[in-house]
This record gives sequence, structure tokens and C-alpha cells, in this order.
Amino acid sequence: MTEAKIDSKSWGLLFLLSLIWGGSFFFVGIAVHDLPALLIVFARVGLAALILIPVHLFNQGPLPRDLKTWVACGGMAVLNNILPFTAIAWGQHYIGSGLAAVINATTPMFGAVFMAAFGLEGLSLRKGIALLLGLVGVIILQGGNFGDLGMQSLGIFAVAFASCCYGLSTPWSKAMLVGIPAMTTATCQLTVSAVVMGILAFGFSTPALYFSASSSTWAALVAIATLSTAVAYLIFFKLINTAGPSFTVLVTMLVPISAVILGVAVLHETLSVNQFIGGVMIILALAIIDGRALRWIRPQRHLG
Repeated sequence: MTEAKIDSKSWGLLFLLSLIWGGSFFFVGIAVHDLPALLIVFARVGLAALILIPVHLFNQGPLPRDLKTWVACGGMAVLNNILPFTAIAWGQHYIGSGLAAVINATTPMFGAVFMAAFGLEGLSLRKGIALLLGLVGVIILQGGNFGDLGMQSLGIFAVAFASCCYGLSTPWSKAMLVGIPAMTTATCQLTVSAVVMGILAFGFSTPALYFSASSSTWAALVAIATLSTAVAYLIFFKLINTAGPSFTVLVTMLVPISAVILGVAVLHETLSVNQFIGGVMIILALAIIDGRALRWIRPQRHLG
């Protein structure tokens, strides 16, 4: 299989995406004070779909009618929106936005496991060591008290489940999204997500809570829908098409930095020593999985 070309533009888009998605944890951290997870996610994907559908109609034409495209995008909707967005929003009722972003950084580890499980990429010794290191990092994050299923522990597990869903979306995107334009993928995925989350929100939550939400919550919902979802997914799927899913998923290495800074500076969150050490181990594991950092620090051999 041909290796995707990674150029400076791809790296620039990756850094931009990390800033936008780092803000998503911050925005959710504001919205959870007024709204439950189902309503947060419905507003997020619903507003984003309303933004992207007319943009798609203007730039790409009508939405596709073939079943194959909708199945591919529907799978991404479940794995990349519906399940992880809901799990993260629920989890952030009990843990801070910075910690949620750090846990979410395990996504590439799950991605490596699923890519190997489906025979799309090999699982080398280097990746195996990195996965073990990342697991140790998660254990340190939690403090090792896995028998204590308090609400904070459940919040951590919820965000870890979201990371697992994101990781599973990596082989799905590599196998199913080939040839589908980035804008079409993003728009169709969010359209499916909006329909499903609308059913869940009206069936299992209280939409009337929208009317009592504060102006800061509504500002956060609009920001997470426009920037962290609509714009972010256009960048995300463009990177998948040009640089490949394995490179794109590395964005989670960078997201915790901006999320932690925003959480500490604006939401007055704190990170414990366990959370800091565990986060550093997860980032180190991701660097080992990627392998580029190892190549950068390895002395170059020059032939005489």
C-alpha cells in the first residue's frame, strides 16, 4: 500500500485542528453546567449539519443518493460522533476538560490495535511497547483504584470508551471513505448524526432545558458546532484524504495541550500529580507509536 505524503501543509492543518478540537473540551466544560449530554451533542451535530448542508449544496451540489456513501458516512457518524461525543459530554459532568482531553489522547493506541486487528497495518514490537506504556499511563491517571467505581472513575471510563470508538473509526475510514470528498463525508456524517441524536434527545431527555440555558452555554454550543465540528471535520477529512488516517489521528497528541491550558486558565481546573504523570506517559506512548520522533532524534548515518 502506498504511503501517504506528509508535507508541511499537512502538519499545519494538523496543528490547527488540534487547537480547534482542544477548544471542544473547553466548550463542553461550559455547557455541562446547564445541559445533559444528549442535548449538548444534539445541538453540536444539529447546528453543524445546518451549517454544512447549504455549504455542500453550493460547493459540491446535491447530497449523494447512493447507498454506499451513506453507509460509509453512517458508520463514521456512529463511531466518530454519536457514541464518542455522547460519552465525552457525559464524562465531563464528572471530570475536567483537560483530563478528558488527556484521556482522549489514547485514541491512536486504540487505532493501532484496530488497524492491526483488521490487517490494515502491522503491530510491531515498538507499537506493542507503546501500547503497554499508554495502558500504564491510564492506570496512573485513574490512580490505580479500578475497584472504586465512583463518578469520577466512571467519567474516566466514559472518555476512554469514546477513544476506543475513535480508534475503531480509523480502519473504517481507511476502508470505506476512499474516493468520497471531504466535504461530502463531513456533511453526510453530521446529517446522520443529527437525525439520530434528535431522536435520542427528544425521546430520552428534556429539550425544554435549552430555553433555560445561560447565554454562555449557548455561546459554547454555537462555538462547538461551528468551529469544533463543522470546520474541524472539513479539515479532518481533508487530512484523511491527503495524509491518511494514521497520520490524522495523531491530532490527539496535540489536543490536550490547548485543552489543559484553557481548562486551567478559564475554567480554573487543576491537574493532580497522578494526572500529570499519566498524561506525560500517554503522550510519550503516542510519540513511540508514531515513530517520527524516534527518527528525528536518531543520529543520521552518512555514507562516505
